[in-house]
Amino acid sequence: MVAVINQQNKLKLVHFASTAWFMLAIAYVLISALRQAGFRWWVIFSLSGYSAIFVFLLISLYLFAIFRGIDRSQKIEIEHPLTSTSYYAAFYDVSPLLGGLAGYVGSIGISRISELVLGIALGTLATTFLMWIVVDPAIAITEKILPASRKHRIERLTRLKALREKKQEGRKRLLADVLSQNERDMSHWQEVLKPQAEKLAELLITNRTDFKQAECKAIEIGANAWQIGGLSCMQKLRDMVIAICKQRNQSSDTVGYISVWWDGIGSWQNSSLC
Repeated sequence: MVAVINQQNKLKLVHFASTAWFMLAIAYVLISALRQAGFRWWVIFSLSGYSAIFVFLLISLYLFAIFRGIDRSQKIEIEHPLTSTSYYAAFYDVSPLLGGLAGYVGSIGISRISELVLGIALGTLATTFLMWIVVDPAIAITEKILPASRKHRIERLTRLKALREKKQEGRKRLLADVLSQNERDMSHWQEVLKPQAEKLAELLITNRTDFKQAECKAIEIGANAWQIGGLSCMQKLRDMVIAICKQRNQSSDTVGYISVWWDGIGSWQNSSLC
């Protein structure tokens, strides 16, 4: 396990070094082209000039390199027998450096330092482009069409589909159980709370002399409903009281007393104070 981690850390260092080298090569080629075109240094490095495009290009290339590294780390060995190996990953990461070496070998004999460096930079760019844009995607496509790779991929996708369907069915069953339990609770509460709903409806028309006593009794009924089934049970009881008041042609304004009386019981809150 430790050896695998050390190998991954080494590959990360190689990847960082190669990417930095690739960026330097791009920078040199771009600056050389601008200088040959007659641009002065202050124009090249001005934020209002070409440096903004240059920085954007470098960031895009670096993000591309990171994306490819993440994509490779998620590959399955049986489906990608070559590109998932550490040897291929090392070769992929070191390709900019190999391109620079190839550019140096191809520029042997050139006396001017600037031309030699330009040859190294162009070799880096050419090799990196060939490896990252042409060779690597081509190999990945070839791996996907191999019989063993295709078979394993189809089986894996089939298993994933079956697993998703199983989870979806489980969620549906859970939802159905919750709804069924909620219906049973509502039916049970309808029977248990009916006497208390009628009592609470009577308390709403209590005269002022007995109002304090009615409030205490209403709080007791609300607390009992909270103990039976929490907030849902209290809401059910309130709905039952409203229905009873409508049947008796009682004023609907008095129903608002319930929210005032029950404010602070469990999680019940007076809607007029929210």
